[in-house]
Amino acid sequence: MDRAHGAALQLRQLPPTSSAHPLTELSFSYKENLIGALLAIFGHLVVSIALNLQKYCHIRLAGSKDPRAYFKTKTWWLGLFLMLLGELGVFASYAFAPLSLIVPLGAVSVIASAIIGIIFIKEKWKPKDFLRRYVLSFVGCGLAIVGTYLLVTFAPNSHEKMTGENITRHLVSWPFLLYMLVEIILFCLLLYFYKEKNANSIIVILLLVALLGSMTVVTVKAVAGMLVLSIQGNLQLDYPIFYVMFVCMVATAVYQAAFLSQASQMYDSSLIASVGYILSTTIAITAGAVFYLDFIGEDVLHICMFALGCLIAFLGVFLITRNRKKAIPFEPYISMDAMPDEGAG
Repeated sequence: MDRAHGAALQLRQLPPTSSAHPLTELSFSYKENLIGALLAIFGHLVVSIALNLQKYCHIRLAGSKDPRAYFKTKTWWLGLFLMLLGELGVFASYAFAPLSLIVPLGAVSVIASAIIGIIFIKEKWKPKDFLRRYVLSFVGCGLAIVGTYLLVTFAPNSHEKMTGENITRHLVSWPFLLYMLVEIILFCLLLYFYKEKNANSIIVILLLVALLGSMTVVTVKAVAGMLVLSIQGNLQLDYPIFYVMFVCMVATAVYQAAFLSQASQMYDSSLIASVGYILSTTIAITAGAVFYLDFIGEDVLHICMFALGCLIAFLGVFLITRNRKKAIPFEPYISMDAMPDEGAG
């Protein structure tokens, strides 16, 4: 009788114990998502400030006879330091949150650059001119902020430890191998048309950038995750896959920068920013979903709301960059001697 009574007590105690663990794990995953998102937002904000500081320094010294005079200014070096700090923040964010959450947060840098750029230009506007030039930018900023909020709120909560075994297992899984085959074929076709057929369309070039970029972010997450685990005491640097991922990360980043440089010589920077963000984000999220299985176990509502957040962020970035070229360009290559005399008009 006592034995049966004891067994009944054990059965009653089991449900609270088994249900408490998923709740703890779920709250921990949300905490990691928040840490990763905050690191990415901080990194993109700091990088935007850094780039605008360096551009401001170039503009101030545009009439200087010494082409490298900016090296002697504290402002330029402060910009370089902030850029490195921001990139480090973005890099670290991949170790905490899913790739599908971190990649779309690149919209933050577009929002920050738009606002900082308007402040740095310091034009004398008439109210009508100001609204005509910048109303779409402010609407775009609002949409991008709403989209970013939805992204962070409904982001996937997949948090797998970036160990050498897990990364190797994902690397040789048939879904990723099939995805890689499709991506390699598409990349080779685009490269053939670009090089041999002179297909210099911005879509072709930025698709090449996006395909390379998807591999860059996949490898960045692996390298960042393995480094964080190693710092925490679980050494991962003795796995060959770490160095394979590191080499792929550097190689794809270098070639990505080369294609972006070619695009910047043929197309307006605002067009590159909007189209590049949309293509790169879409393909990178797809790569993360295939490689890291980001959306496994997520309900349909969360996936739909996440997709809606992406679409709103895409629209916001498009509006921000749509008529940026109509404003006075904020570029470092302006000669102060070539400025028209204000009294001449």
